[in-house]
Amino acid sequence: MSKIVLITGASSGIGEATARRLAADGHIVVLGARREDRLAELAKAIEADGGTADVRRLDVTDRQDVAAFADEVVQRYGRFDVIVNNAGVMPLSRLDALLVDEWDRMIDVNVRGLLHGIAAALPHFQQQGTGHFVTIASTGAYEVVPTGAVYCATKYAARAITEGLRLELDPAIRVTTISPGVVESELADSITDPGAREKMRAYRAHTISPDSVAGAIAYAIGQPPGVDVNELIIRPTHQR
Repeated sequence: MSKIVLITGASSGIGEATARRLAADGHIVVLGARREDRLAELAKAIEADGGTADVRRLDVTDRQDVAAFADEVVQRYGRFDVIVNNAGVMPLSRLDALLVDEWDRMIDVNVRGLLHGIAAALPHFQQQGTGHFVTIASTGAYEVVPTGAVYCATKYAARAITEGLRLELDPAIRVTTISPGVVESELADSITDPGAREKMRAYRAHTISPDSVAGAIAYAIGQPPGVDVNELIIRPTHQR
């Protein structure tokens, strides 16, 4: 059955791959990100392949903007079925580098952005009596690595928030946490600390395609209503 799926951080990486995969599967995808030009190009490519995509410039750190993102979809389609809270940033650094602005940015996007997505979608899902939350966390939600203290903390938080949401909600509203390992993406481009950037270059010697994560999302949302896929961890075979 075709679903209406909201995707944050849809202009590149996992978000872009998910949009392409779900549209190819016959779902209507609604794409949100700050880079509206990239979204427009992606939507054009999806539609050229026979899919359906809407786009909207979106800042997940702005609670009202995320609420409007969800409300506008309901006004247009009458409902939506899934929200993929994917937007994230990863400017790694050692704590003693004191890159506090970058810490704040990770908290704003990775934690507050997730909460804003939940707050925007939850009233609609409760009114409908159905819905599906998908959170893109990280293997950093299970371990802390040097230079990754703040980033991992935000992903531990994302995992905890999503699990709490699952436990609190009526079972008719499904909740999934997907934790990728090292994925081909632009995330590492935001690292400004030279030492962290060099370590990440070596760490990313083995990666998986964002298409692999998109496939996991497609699997989770494609299950019959009585099946709730709660957690998936997906990493390169070389990553330990």
